[in-house]
Amino acid sequence: MKLALLTMFLIAILLLILGYYQDPSLPIKGMRNGFDYFLRIFPLLIVAFIIVGMIQVLIPQEFIIKWLGKESGLKGVFLGSIAGALTPGGPFVCFPIAASIYKSGAGTGTMVAFVTAWSLWSLTRLPYEVTFIGLRFALIRIASTLLLPPLAGIIAQNFFSK
Repeated sequence: MKLALLTMFLIAILLLILGYYQDPSLPIKGMRNGFDYFLRIFPLLIVAFIIVGMIQVLIPQEFIIKWLGKESGLKGVFLGSIAGALTPGGPFVCFPIAASIYKSGAGTGTMVAFVTAWSLWSLTRLPYEVTFIGLRFALIRIASTLLLPPLAGIIAQNFFSK
């Protein structure tokens, strides 16, 4: 976490310097844009962190370990896939939830399946996809990616969670 924060800080400083050399007014414009984005996202972050906290206190760790932990096997991978598909919202909601479940004892394979399913199968984004791109395309995309979240979870479970 500290390395990621340091890296992001250094990138921000580098971009501010590059912006300044292009036009001295750009760093201020960029920081204003960033602050406006922060104000739009901040309420969502608060709600996401409340959800994360409630997951940690409402779902017993034993339950997560039994149903989603390393020992849950394929059951955990498939449950992770379904949970990922049903998780609403963007990355500011999904990743705090995923981190909370993972820290509570979910297995690596389960969490890879969860995040992959959220990325590929999100049912909350499906109406937008059908509206803008069409039902036929949405069905082709779903059929093409149907096996990927469980497969990714199985690979992660078998090769990376030992």
